[in-house]
Amino acid sequence: MVKQLSWKVGGQQGEGIESTGEIFSIALNRLGYYLYGYRHFSSRIKGGHTNNKIRVSTSQTRSVADDLDVLVAFDQETIDVNYKELHDGGIILADAKFNPVKPEDTNALLLSIPFTQMATDLGTSLMKNMVAVGSTCAVLNLDVEVFKEVVEEIFARKGQAVVDKNMEAIKAGYDTTVEQLGKTDGLMQLDEADGKKRMFMIGNDAIALGALAAGSRFMAAYPITPASEIMEYLIKKLPELGGTVIQTEDEIAAATMAIGANYAGVRAFTASAGPGLSLKMESIGLAGITETPLVIVDTQRGGPSTGLPTKQEQSDLMAMIYGTHGEIPKIVLAPSTVQEAFYDTAEAFNLAEEYQCPVIVLSDLQLSLGKQTVEPLNFNEVEIRRGKLQGDLPEIDSKEYFKRYEVTEDGVSPRVIPGMKYGIHHVTGVEHDQSGKPSESAANRIQQMDKRFRKIENVKFNTPVYKNAPHEEADLLLVGFISTRGAIEEAITRLEADGLKVNHAHIRLIHPFPTDELMPLVESAKKVVVVENNATGQLANIIKMNVGHANKIIKYNKYDGNPFLPHEIHTKCKELF
Repeated sequence: MVKQLSWKVGGQQGEGIESTGEIFSIALNRLGYYLYGYRHFSSRIKGGHTNNKIRVSTSQTRSVADDLDVLVAFDQETIDVNYKELHDGGIILADAKFNPVKPEDTNALLLSIPFTQMATDLGTSLMKNMVAVGSTCAVLNLDVEVFKEVVEEIFARKGQAVVDKNMEAIKAGYDTTVEQLGKTDGLMQLDEADGKKRMFMIGNDAIALGALAAGSRFMAAYPITPASEIMEYLIKKLPELGGTVIQTEDEIAAATMAIGANYAGVRAFTASAGPGLSLKMESIGLAGITETPLVIVDTQRGGPSTGLPTKQEQSDLMAMIYGTHGEIPKIVLAPSTVQEAFYDTAEAFNLAEEYQCPVIVLSDLQLSLGKQTVEPLNFNEVEIRRGKLQGDLPEIDSKEYFKRYEVTEDGVSPRVIPGMKYGIHHVTGVEHDQSGKPSESAANRIQQMDKRFRKIENVKFNTPVYKNAPHEEADLLLVGFISTRGAIEEAITRLEADGLKVNHAHIRLIHPFPTDELMPLVESAKKVVVVENNATGQLANIIKMNVGHANKIIKYNKYDGNPFLPHEIHTKCKELF
């Protein structure tokens, strides 16, 4: 019995690799296992190597596995690209169709199973993925019946005959693999799961759900990897709640349309990736100077330009803080788990209205598209706060304008929606006075700039830094943001076993930076390692700017398009001592 294992399926994009992983994952999730899945895919619709690596565990896991137990290969390239991840005793389940060859420098067991031929004999080669699922059942000593419910849900609309054929394909794959193994010895059999029902979802789905829970009823967006799933999810769900999604002609239109909807009183947002955010920057500046609430989701990917559109990177950080021309107040959040993606997105709408400024929810490809087990979300924890949005206004002289940009002590001015009696005011992207009328007065400029920036001097956010800091004086402080959390947590477990005292800080409020929260942890650590997926160490540089102690901060950067693995962080940190 094993408490966890890693399984990967690979082949050419467009031949059912994702669906194979989905069927395998959903069935095991329903048995009560914790899962973490990460897809490697190309920036094309069909063709090119793709794989789906899924970690199955009896306890919570938030990271891609270091190694591999089972590799399901639909072509030789899958073996050649991925076999080095297999540990001794690993198994390759390969389609006999391509005459698989095992590399000489691996001790993995190669089983050549006629996936395609068996599927064709049953009626269609499209069922080869089901044969592969059955073959996996044999290796893991799983009862094929655990997949019946999932197969019925997927194929029920096509009729019972199709359901039966797919189950027959799974059984055929199981029987043939058992014959090749000689016996099902259970060497990779998982410990029994707890059987509890949990969600299994990607971060983008959680972001979309968070927007719904926050009362957002309008999204304007332009399709872009890896953000498109947010829009695709809401296209199905928002109309059921009286809302709508507009696919705009470009990223600029998406941002300005969301600004207009927020100005009208609707909770609206937009979502994109790095290239789209570059195009939205002028509009984000407009939201800043007009003090219009605006939530923007940035799902980071490899850049610059088109860069690596389907690969992991965290290189938009500086752009999200400083990207607009001129200076505006903004808030940047960085959830580190799927659960946080839900709750932080919902909270982003509150912050946008309370502080009347752009709020950016910063994700990355690993968090946005990585699929993982999630404990049930508590919608009762989501509250809706609309800040200084006014109801009835006191009567004013008909010649007066409403002081929409009134200078206040906390920097937040009263806000109205169009058509409100006594609420008429001017709105413009040029500098303006308290009623919105354009003004180039030096005194007014200073007054309005100071007012706007007072808003974010005391941003209230529940957990600006996630801390796991059991040591008053640590040998090492590991710092990260967004999806690196899982790999860091696993590395810390190994480092502690090595005898090191290690604390962990994961930054969730990027801007304004939580200096007071992080400072004591940095000061009490001998060394600080900042783990991030970019080439220049953007988070490390921000920490140096806000916290200091540059002499003890060590950058650990990875920018090859792949997520961090726990063993990489463990090895890097061990080298320091």
